Amino acid sequence: MSAMRNVNWDRRTVLRAAMGMAAAGSLAACGGNTGRSSSGKGLTQYFHAYGEAGTEQAIKRYAKAYKEADITTQWITGSNFENKLFPALLTKNAPDVFEFHPQLQMVTSGQVADLSDIINPVKDDFNPADIASHTVDGKIYGVRMIDDPQFFYYRPSLFEKAKVEVPQTLEELIEVIDKLTTDKVKGGFLGNDITTVQSPLIWSAGADTLNEKNEIAYHTDAVADGLSQLRKLFTSGNLLLDAPADWWDPSAFTQGLTAIQWCGMWAMPVIQKALGDDVGIFPFPKVGDSGKFSVTNGGWSMFVNAKSKNLDAAKEYVKWLWIDQKEYQEDWALSYGFHIPPRTSIAQSATKLKSGLPAEGVKLFGEYGHFDNIAWTQAMIASVNDVIANSVRKGGSPEAALDACDKKVNAELKKLFG
Repeated sequence: MSAMRNVNWDRRTVLRAAMGMAAAGSLAACGGNTGRSSSGKGLTQYFHAYGEAGTEQAIKRYAKAYKEADITTQWITGSNFENKLFPALLTKNAPDVFEFHPQLQMVTSGQVADLSDIINPVKDDFNPADIASHTVDGKIYGVRMIDDPQFFYYRPSLFEKAKVEVPQTLEELIEVIDKLTTDKVKGGFLGNDITTVQSPLIWSAGADTLNEKNEIAYHTDAVADGLSQLRKLFTSGNLLLDAPADWWDPSAFTQGLTAIQWCGMWAMPVIQKALGDDVGIFPFPKVGDSGKFSVTNGGWSMFVNAKSKNLDAAKEYVKWLWIDQKEYQEDWALSYGFHIPPRTSIAQSATKLKSGLPAEGVKLFGEYGHFDNIAWTQAMIASVNDVIANSVRKGGSPEAALDACDKKVNAELKKLFG
């Protein structure tokens, strides 16, 4: 759903290693909701604040319907959810259940519980790529709740007026953005700091974050060239760089501040309501001669804190809500924004995604979507954030920025794999 969902971790900063108990105490004061029960068991779940109206009420409604334990929901606002979640996990106020993305260090550190026993009976009903991205040594850690494709939105009427076609390459995208820019409208919006497109840039250059042996795969000539092209775009004056809300919010696009915006499928209902049929989508274009179209598949998953004092009760709640209650899972995926249900049975009956622009989003997701790599960790993502900062925004050498990134990523890989 809106806000922070994504593989790129674009707006993420490096994790703080710890947080004082005072800060943890103030976190516990975030708005909570208790589900009624007679059991006396109390569980706490953490969610980041989704942008779509009704999401907080929905999560609390589901929790209230559960009768086996009292569920308190911490709905955490602010742009860096993980900077509150990870330090809180080190305290006695740690949540029993929390949403996040698959990250190998959470498995190797013993932070997240093995959920194979609750997922295996329905494993074949999940998108195999979602199962794979949560699996380590044959064990499944985390239940995928939603899949969130991200792509470019555009206004066909503005393309027609400017006599431009949907771009197939990054060079063409830069030209199109230039032709769409007027004194009142910027041609494109790739987020206020550009980091949201760092992974699509890598994939569209025919590269990847890591290869199958968990070695660096992003440092290629095509990626370096793509960074140079992004620098050209950044300095062109044709990009919106100071939007009131960042890329995950469609308001810059719906309010006419930009002709093209990178955003998620979650925003589609709001965009269609504002612009009607004058909306199209396209993947991140090809970068270089061996380039490929790419679509980010963001999304969120539910994890159980392996160190919870109520481990079994927490697993039972997760099973109840995210495995058994298909009605709630469908509601969560389709009622507050558009998301692709990771459960095949729910996706197949999702009529809202069967035609028009939503169906096109599903098609792009199927053809060009890239899922989480569990070994591509927070610290590695932050290192590529630095590449964008140093080469695209500050104009430094892409090669030098990639070299510096390699040192940090290799240090992280050594910690994980020896």
